[in-house]
Amino acid sequence: MEATHGPRVFPLDRDRALVEAARADPAAFEPLYRKYVAQVYNLAVYELHDPHEAEDATERAFLAALAALPRFREGATAADGQDASTFKVWLFRIARNAIAERRRTLRRHPETSLDALAMTPAPTDVEAIAVHNEAAAAAWQAVASLPDDRRQAVVLRFVHELSTAEIAAILGRSEGAVRVLIHRGLRRVAAQLGERR
Repeated sequence: MEATHGPRVFPLDRDRALVEAARADPAAFEPLYRKYVAQVYNLAVYELHDPHEAEDATERAFLAALAALPRFREGATAADGQDASTFKVWLFRIARNAIAERRRTLRRHPETSLDALAMTPAPTDVEAIAVHNEAAAAAWQAVASLPDDRRQAVVLRFVHELSTAEIAAILGRSEGAVRVLIHRGLRRVAAQLGERR
């Protein structure tokens, strides 16, 4: 069988058509927003632990992405696979920065949410207390106690189901480094859960 040598074909970013439409007309950004808003919001809720703060961070992330869209450069390669979306990675980087900025602001100017108080079950509300699964709460507490880079890698992998390549691009690390972060994070979570028994 004879090998054919033709032009090398690279996969297209799966969001290319939507990005090009939004570049031509900012009003056409809505399909990208609808496609990724839930994922960005979920990341923000997990990181900020407050739905209102998460909404704010999500809004800021999408506004920043829309403003920076003319500077976005597609970077999908053959190694990324046919489902690659460098736009998604780029957007998650922007979201990560918006979340980090909101965290810094909250640390400098702490606020107490009335919603958080309203969601806390009364000590006499046995049914509400029973709803809280102790094992799940312990696991999420262990994940939350991880160093930032490990926590973010674990959440991006298992909550948002991103590939190690996507996580590497978002965190600015190599894929090998991401695998190490996830492995060490999971090992630490397992150790903490083992200590609780």
